[in-house]
Amino acid sequence: MPALRITHPEVPEPPPRTWSNCLVVGNQVFVAGMTARNGGDILADDEYGQAWAVFDKIAKLLEAAGASMGDVVKLVIYVTDISRREEVWRARREFFAGDFPVSTLVEVSALAMPALKVEIEAVAVCTG
Repeated sequence: MPALRITHPEVPEPPPRTWSNCLVVGNQVFVAGMTARNGGDILADDEYGQAWAVFDKIAKLLEAAGASMGDVVKLVIYVTDISRREEVWRARREFFAGDFPVSTLVEVSALAMPALKVEIEAVAVCTG
């Protein structure tokens, strides 16, 4: 089954021939690790703001794929300071309701740029 690449005009695409931000395979949607980076700008300085910006990007990609945040079944969240995890969870609660997706939270020593504090990947299963 071939993968279909999904884009959204408000979510910058990576350079050609590097990776895909979002792929649909059958009824599954895979969203690559998203950060609060928008081109050369970082959209927020703190963990809450970065997580909120990332969840917003994921929601836009899912919408473009015909899915929603309610279809997300798995999240992997990378943070550079796990002691600030409650800020990430607060943003997550603003995007999800009901049964939350399964989730993994991992502290890493660094992300792609020093100012980045949060990176999140998602998997969704379209039910409609």
